[in-house]
Amino acid sequence: MEGANSSFWEGFILMGVSDHPQLEMTFFTVILCSYLLTLVGNSTIILLSRLDARLHTPMYFFLSNLSSLDIAFTTSSVPQMLINLWGPDKTISFGGCVTQLYVFLWLGATECILLVVMAFDRYVAVCQPLHYTAIMNPRLCGLLAAIAWLGGLGNSVIQSTFTLQLPLCGHRRVDSFLCEVPAMIKLACGDTSLNEAVLNGVCTFFTAVPLSIILASYCHIARAVLKIHSAKGRRKTFNTCLSHLVVVLLFYGSAIYGYLLPAKTGSQNQGKFISLFYSVATPMVNPLIYTLRNREVKGALRRMLGKGREAG
Repeated sequence: MEGANSSFWEGFILMGVSDHPQLEMTFFTVILCSYLLTLVGNSTIILLSRLDARLHTPMYFFLSNLSSLDIAFTTSSVPQMLINLWGPDKTISFGGCVTQLYVFLWLGATECILLVVMAFDRYVAVCQPLHYTAIMNPRLCGLLAAIAWLGGLGNSVIQSTFTLQLPLCGHRRVDSFLCEVPAMIKLACGDTSLNEAVLNGVCTFFTAVPLSIILASYCHIARAVLKIHSAKGRRKTFNTCLSHLVVVLLFYGSAIYGYLLPAKTGSQNQGKFISLFYSVATPMVNPLIYTLRNREVKGALRRMLGKGREAG
């Protein structure tokens, strides 16, 4: 890292979620509970998708990918956050910060792509139902999932490496609860205009563009749903698609607010809470949204619990 002195190898200081130390234990409790719910909820989705033969479909293949992604995404930041909230030590090692920078950006960008893939799956299921099985074959599903994970990784490698080239000139205080690109750019003592332009361009490509594609696909889906003659069929399709749309709006809305509008959205604490929302809250509510509004998932859960009671 050019321009950095030897102090960087000692690590960075994460300033945390709030400027009020007396609230740290409250944040610790809330975030810990949210993290545990994230692990349990998403692990349940993955387990059900693997064990129940009725869920061996493209939709649940992508949903289990999303759950795996959410577990990894929140784990890349929350454990370190809990450590810093628990005691007076707010440091993170140089290696830990760099790893968090790469992994957090990788998984965040992957989720942006994966949500588009899931919208495409719903589009084919609703608008091309007779050709759904032929189009969404296992080979294509695997390819789309690989594109999402590798696309996110490529973005992370390029953007994180570019950020780490900035001269930091002894600055070690990261005004955030994790090492992410906007917070690291603020540490630089040189010209960051190019980095900010690249950040805005990449974030637009990974958030605003996919969101526009998803909303356009749902306009076609809505028209197709209205043509379904069966009220039960319309309700089932609507519930399935609405679950995905709610997840999309929660994730993209908070990501756009946090990355594309940082200078226009009020105080620094507001930006931290938005980052906290898409890194902690969204991975927690995703399985709740899909489970509460999806009869197939609830049915698979009842069958699994029933087998557990019989085995006991």
